[in-house]
Amino acid sequence: MGALRLRLAPRLPPTTAAVRNGSPRHITACVKPTGTFWGAQLYLEREGMLELLLPETPRPRAHCFSWLPQEKVALFLQATPHPDISRRIAAFRYELRGDWLARPALPTTSLGADGVCRPCNDTEILMAICTSDFVIRGSIQSVSNDAELQESIIEVSATRIHRQKFPLFQADGQLGRPMGSIRTLLRCGVKPGPGTFLFTGWLHFGEAWLSCAPRYRDFQRIYQGAQRTHQNPCEFPVD
Repeated sequence: MGALRLRLAPRLPPTTAAVRNGSPRHITACVKPTGTFWGAQLYLEREGMLELLLPETPRPRAHCFSWLPQEKVALFLQATPHPDISRRIAAFRYELRGDWLARPALPTTSLGADGVCRPCNDTEILMAICTSDFVIRGSIQSVSNDAELQESIIEVSATRIHRQKFPLFQADGQLGRPMGSIRTLLRCGVKPGPGTFLFTGWLHFGEAWLSCAPRYRDFQRIYQGAQRTHQNPCEFPVD
């Protein structure tokens, strides 16, 4: 009575369960409450144990968790009792992916986030330009911090849009260049600085989240070195 159990069983290709570099690939899900999340609490059910994800009236931030393909997990939504009969709606959005490549820095609860603030290594940069939702060459205009959500918002002026699956960067009327914002974790301590960067990352609940962002000259060196040894995972235009 007053509860709903949502089993998470994504249809994934057989390769998702394969072992890469000796470690099984994880499945990752994220949930985010809407502006009005009332009348219920949302739990993660993992192997019969419950972990609170969203209390009633939660903060509007995403919570992520991961599991192995052979594990059984579900979302358990339970109504909370109230003395009146007024209508309450508990709505949330969710995202589900077989594997988060290139260490996207996402706000998490039980998803391990150790190391997400360190610079990407050469292999991660090469994979990021091939698999990310966006690849933008540009410069940092400003950085603002949201202490409540524990996020930093990087305002970026793009000199070239190599890829964007959704219109994240659009032309600004004053500067004439495409402008957009990219988010990362506040604890990563991002600061504005000069120079041209290659920003890569993922779309997360309609927002761009940073994965790898090498200086463009460093990326050129890495990519050209991989070309010489035939180790570049995809073709990419380099000036």
